[in-house]
Amino acid sequence: MVQVDFPYGFDRRGRTAETDEADHIRDLIHQVLFTSPGERVMRPTFGSGLLQLVFASNSDVLAATTQVLVQGALQQWLGQLIVVESVRVETEDATLRVTVQYVIRRSMERVTATFVQGGGL
Repeated sequence: MVQVDFPYGFDRRGRTAETDEADHIRDLIHQVLFTSPGERVMRPTFGSGLLQLVFASNSDVLAATTQVLVQGALQQWLGQLIVVESVRVETEDATLRVTVQYVIRRSMERVTATFVQGGGL
């Protein structure tokens, strides 16, 4: 099944860019990770709250809490599409790196994807 690509754009023909299921699911994970709850008007609980934790003090407790928070958000919003096996969150300066290992339910394909947000000038 072909899906609309994220972020929205156009292909070489000037039509809406499309993507396959695996890339679409990766795009959905990116949206859940980096959307703050309250950011979407019609879905005020959508997102993970991950960006709020970027500047918090690093500690084992914060790392564990962040992992549980992210895994719960992914299961809540994408549980019908994927099975989340593991989440690893790392921060360095203003850069946030999240590695998610998951299985696409439809194809049973195991995927490990890394998502990066931030990284100033």
